[in-house]
Amino acid sequence: MAYWLVKSEPDECGIDDFARAPDEPIAWDGVRNYQARNFLAEMDEGDRVFMYHSSCKLIGIAGVIRVVRAAYPDPTQFDEQSPYFDAKSSPEKPRWKAVDMVFERKFDDVIPLQRLKEESALADLPLVKKGARLSVMPVTESQWNHILSMVGS
Repeated sequence: MAYWLVKSEPDECGIDDFARAPDEPIAWDGVRNYQARNFLAEMDEGDRVFMYHSSCKLIGIAGVIRVVRAAYPDPTQFDEQSPYFDAKSSPEKPRWKAVDMVFERKFDDVIPLQRLKEESALADLPLVKKGARLSVMPVTESQWNHILSMVGS
């Protein structure tokens, strides 16, 4: 099992969307950054993922979701009506990936970015480094456990 963090604006897709139907998978699609895509391609069934809310009132880690379907071709890349359509991609040679995830847990309080930055155990977490803009990034097991300890788990 691997650990990850995904970032999204909660009005687009947030922890509450997953919590509304906890057993219904939500496709994590529309990622159009090559490095983030490569991380998606590494995700596997059972991997656990922190949901990070960005561009909102309460920015930070809001909860945990879990991968239930490993990386597959992102269907939005083929949909001409989608904002994520990619004319250079084809079903024979897809360029982009998606994974399906389900709800695991919502934290009582969002763990703010500033608090994460103050933790020396998280100094190497890509999220806290300057210029970290990726929407998908790896988390080490020790970072994962440290973050969970911050919410009393």
